[in-house]
Amino acid sequence: MEQMKLIGIGADGKASLPSLYRQWIDESERLVGGERQLSFFPDYRGETIVIRNNLSSLVSTLMNEPKKTVILASGDPLFYGIGSYLAKKMPIAVYPSISSLQWAFAKMGESWHDAYVVSLHGRTMKGLAQRIDGKEKVAILTDETNDPPAIASYLLDYGMTEYEAFVGEHLGGENERCRFFTLEEMKEASFAPLNIVVLRRKTDGTKWMFGIDDAEFFQRKPEKGLITKKEVRVLSIQALRLHERSVVWDIGTCTGSVAIEAAKMAREGAVFAIEKNALDIEICKKNMKKFRADFTLVHGRAPEGLAQFPDPDAIFIGGTSGSLRDIIDVCCTRLKKSGRIVINAVTIETLYEATKALRTHNYAVDILLAQFSRSKPILQLTRFDALNPIYIISARKDESE
Repeated sequence: MEQMKLIGIGADGKASLPSLYRQWIDESERLVGGERQLSFFPDYRGETIVIRNNLSSLVSTLMNEPKKTVILASGDPLFYGIGSYLAKKMPIAVYPSISSLQWAFAKMGESWHDAYVVSLHGRTMKGLAQRIDGKEKVAILTDETNDPPAIASYLLDYGMTEYEAFVGEHLGGENERCRFFTLEEMKEASFAPLNIVVLRRKTDGTKWMFGIDDAEFFQRKPEKGLITKKEVRVLSIQALRLHERSVVWDIGTCTGSVAIEAAKMAREGAVFAIEKNALDIEICKKNMKKFRADFTLVHGRAPEGLAQFPDPDAIFIGGTSGSLRDIIDVCCTRLKKSGRIVINAVTIETLYEATKALRTHNYAVDILLAQFSRSKPILQLTRFDALNPIYIISARKDESE
């Protein structure tokens, strides 16, 4: 089968295409592309196929009905484009054009090799806050829903005012327009549908290191004890063995302290938290905004509410409301291979019930009894206040079974 050609094309259409590429298009029997790309060739005499949300059927057609084919895509087809998908499915040669990212940074007079790039094209904005927090330069590929005003509104919601924004519209085309904005200005402005947003950090934002002090979290008043204490939180999250793309469940999240720290570690993954108490849900939402952690928070009761979550790499169980055994049964069934379950227990009865249930599912169990005391001044002297002892139960699937 003859190798198909995938050609990147800019906003100026034919104008910037090398003559050889135009010759390939003229000599082809079939031209494939989005409506905008095909509109650059109104006089094309062969068969045309419009790409919509039909990539699998498109591949089937191209493979089963061999013709001399040229496929058109925007900019660099391998940069968040269809090229990476098509190249895995059929014989294809890729000929890129300049990407919107390259254009944008060239117009700004900035290097782009050190930029963090994220695509919101056809994707959700969920998790963007922790992914970009602290980055110097961020390039965002947009769509009609996730447009510059929506992005500005989202960032303002998380207090990320240390960034200024550059928006490039129709880059490389006749109607090209490039502007800088504050986030407040970008939220109120209007833009052409073809655009890219680049964020550039102008000042230092608030930085939260792993092991956030308990007092920094919004908590119930006067019941300030309803939080996983910093020392226990650090040990529990360490036991979860999180990586950058971990999918994490936090069951009984309360103030959200564990979920927030997990989200900052698993920036490219996802965190799903559930809490039955409506007041705690509202407190957790305030903490999410303060600490720039955008995860999925559900008001509900486990284990029923867990059905809507994807299978996890790690599970933290902080509260169960008397449903510990049922929750463990679901968690052991849903946890991915080599995943971890960590449970905090304050009573020996909970410790016994948890370890028994985990071992029923052939999980290897480790238990750490954590007992901490914090210093407290008394006149010019120092004494120690003891925290409640807590059992940190770590479980993993016994691979030998």
